[in-house]
Amino acid sequence: MALPQPIYTTPKEYLRLDRNSPVRHEYVDGQAYALAGGTLDLSTICVNLLSLLHQRMQEGPCRVYNSDARVRLSAMRYVYPDLSISCEPRERGRTDILTAPRVVFEVLSPSTQEYDRGEKFGYYRECPSLQEYVLVASEQAAIEVYQRQEEGADWTLRAYGPGDAVTLASAPVSFPLDAAYANVLFS
Repeated sequence: MALPQPIYTTPKEYLRLDRNSPVRHEYVDGQAYALAGGTLDLSTICVNLLSLLHQRMQEGPCRVYNSDARVRLSAMRYVYPDLSISCEPRERGRTDILTAPRVVFEVLSPSTQEYDRGEKFGYYRECPSLQEYVLVASEQAAIEVYQRQEEGADWTLRAYGPGDAVTLASAPVSFPLDAAYANVLFS
């Protein structure tokens, strides 16, 4: 989330507002928040990940979507992850809402890191279709994959660093972590 001043609205009004606005908004419990842009490195990481995943998933049942794909977590929560993966055939074509995401990616920035790790992760955990939550650092080469366990309430963490191959069990897909950071210069 970016702007501190939310717009109070109903889900129906939110969808009308968001579909007709040049600025995207996330919707959480009756409040719509305008989203801010990110850094060029953050954008590069997102493009790298999108390219890697798209290339590896072309033949399978799953599709990767960029940050333009609105994800419905519940009747009162709509978000825009940096990337999302859905394996549902009904979520293709002209629809503008993913309702059964299997994997979501958030690329962390200093301003969103606390929210993405805390409150937003809580919202994602409540989405029954979500099997993996991927946090991608933007200031170092590090990726964390949280995976839902069969019981549903428990999540395990797998941390990846330089030289590792990141594996998503629910998509299924694997990619070299280093490729996600191609052309990114860390200070």
